[in-house]
Amino acid sequence: MKLSNKANNPLLAASYLFKGIALLGSAPLRHFILIPILINIVLYSAALILGYYYIDSLINAFIPSWLHWLHWLLWPLFFVSFFIVGFFSFTVLANLLAAPFYGRLAAKTLTLIKPETVAVTDQPIAKVLLAEAKRVAYIFRLAIPLLIISIIPGINLIAPLLWALFSAWSMSLEYMAYPLENAGILFIDQKQLIKSMRWGALSFGGMAVLGLSIPIINIIIAPSAVIAATIYINDVSEETE
Repeated sequence: MKLSNKANNPLLAASYLFKGIALLGSAPLRHFILIPILINIVLYSAALILGYYYIDSLINAFIPSWLHWLHWLLWPLFFVSFFIVGFFSFTVLANLLAAPFYGRLAAKTLTLIKPETVAVTDQPIAKVLLAEAKRVAYIFRLAIPLLIISIIPGINLIAPLLWALFSAWSMSLEYMAYPLENAGILFIDQKQLIKSMRWGALSFGGMAVLGLSIPIINIIIAPSAVIAATIYINDVSEETE
């Protein structure tokens, strides 16, 4: 698959999430979003409850006593970092559980916007699972140094920015994976393809992260992002022009 130059346009990429939201209530797609939304409701509710009861004690445990006088400055930074880590972990778990439904949602979206195209959905299950495992391993491998940075006083001042960039990149990999897998493109090739549209991917992923960080709205963002990614990839593919 070759991509046109507009794939790397961050403003254009960001606009696709709104297209995904607009199609969310489309009758042909409703059957594919109910279970993912229920999964999101359960997991995000659990994340909110756990965060409310435990995040303050966790943050205080990581601020050494000799920096107590900087508590007013470090607490917000730690809060943002731990919020992003917790939010990201629950998002990855929700996406893993909903992955079978998202693949079908992406396929149905493609037939909705381009009826003459038949999505490739018969990849060998072992090959697809291996690609999924590689993607998750890649994401968590990137997260490890960020976790270390988050607990080092001083250096952790930049942790929230790094987590935001990491989350945007990871979510672009996550949601673009479904339409690309349906096109027969698995993780190794997906990563190279998305790197070639880095700025567009970061913008798209950043919009998804922003939506996922808003309570209530985050319940519908994941399926919307799958729909949006499908339209985005279709629109910027040179074969479509």
